[in-house]
Amino acid sequence: SASEPGPPRYSRSLSRVLRTLPPRSALTADSTESTHTSMRKPSSIPGRDRHHQPGPPHSGRGFQRRLLQQAPPPADPPAVGRWLLACSGAVAGAVVLGGVTRLTESGLSMVDWHLLKEMKPPRTQQEWEAEFQKYQQFPEFKILNHDMTLTEFKFIWYMEYSHRMWGRVVGLAYILPAAYFWRKGWLSRPMKGCVLALCGLVCFQGLLGWYMVKSGLEEKPDSYDIPRVSQYRLAAHLGSALVLYSASLWTGLSLLLPRHKLPETHQLIRLRQYAHGTTALIFLTALSGAFVAGLDAGLVYNSFPKMGERWIPDDLLAFSPILKNIFENPTTVQFDHRILGITSVTAVTALYLFSRKIPLPRRARMAVTSLLAVACLQVGLGISTLLLYVPTPLAATHQSGSLALLSMALWLMSELRRVPK
Repeated sequence: SASEPGPPRYSRSLSRVLRTLPPRSALTADSTESTHTSMRKPSSIPGRDRHHQPGPPHSGRGFQRRLLQQAPPPADPPAVGRWLLACSGAVAGAVVLGGVTRLTESGLSMVDWHLLKEMKPPRTQQEWEAEFQKYQQFPEFKILNHDMTLTEFKFIWYMEYSHRMWGRVVGLAYILPAAYFWRKGWLSRPMKGCVLALCGLVCFQGLLGWYMVKSGLEEKPDSYDIPRVSQYRLAAHLGSALVLYSASLWTGLSLLLPRHKLPETHQLIRLRQYAHGTTALIFLTALSGAFVAGLDAGLVYNSFPKMGERWIPDDLLAFSPILKNIFENPTTVQFDHRILGITSVTAVTALYLFSRKIPLPRRARMAVTSLLAVACLQVGLGISTLLLYVPTPLAATHQSGSLALLSMALWLMSELRRVPK
């Protein structure tokens, strides 16, 4: 009847099957007729009449329900892949904006954190003066910016404000479309788990950002260093952002780019392994950049290829215990970042040369060539940033280059995926 609710939305293939079914009345009539016929005609199998009981008539809605139970799980549509690629772009923007905020020393200008209250910036002169007075109570103003004017404070405040607001936009970009796709039934069971993990990670990223900022607002009576956030928390904040970016980009590419049917030769397997190892090395190099930024290690030795007049500086292991130098000695941190950068571009070059021996599809060939080009560009940006004493535009471009290099490596890995059996 017209008052009965219509059937739920099914997949396209299942809808075709349901349209070919006869109406419910016909199914009932046919099944009843076949039941009477079977009762009139004796079975040709001995002993069957004693045990066989005619089943109840089949209803059309019950048959549809059984078909739904046997139907394959829904496939993730291309819209989900495009959404994840857009989210990865939003995360990349947040990483770049966060780097500029760090380079302009704006990250400690907002001294409290509220999810909704701080979305409205100060408007009147009194509100700005009250915000400035709160900033004056913390170490960065007392030690570093004691002669700062209100106009200068507004600049660094708006830098941090922009970064925080962009982070909220990223959170909404993940959560709202995820809820829509979930409600529409466009996500398969594995994709639901992936989407939940991504949404959880983006929320964790926001909390981790405030945890990082708090480390720079604490009073340290025994320290004579300039106030800065903990390099460990900065590395954790950047690392989680890189994981979120990589997972979103990889999943989006996996949904949108079809797998190549490549012959599983020994050389191809080795190339795939080299690509995975190179991607991990690029990720580690980018993460080490957080320690360089957190300790201002880019301002220690502004020469290349030597560090000052020596290949290995005298203060490389000045801290005790020795392990402490890796994360807290600016000289060692810069030395490690140099070594990782040189090793990364060497690995990319070797990967490119090895790939020339293997027949690859056009997209895979483009990916490995782009990886080499971006790696060479990134090395040039890093050396220029060092020699020019870390100018903000060049340093921000260098940080963006690390994301571009990681993206090229993930693209190559996606092109070399194994076709499932």
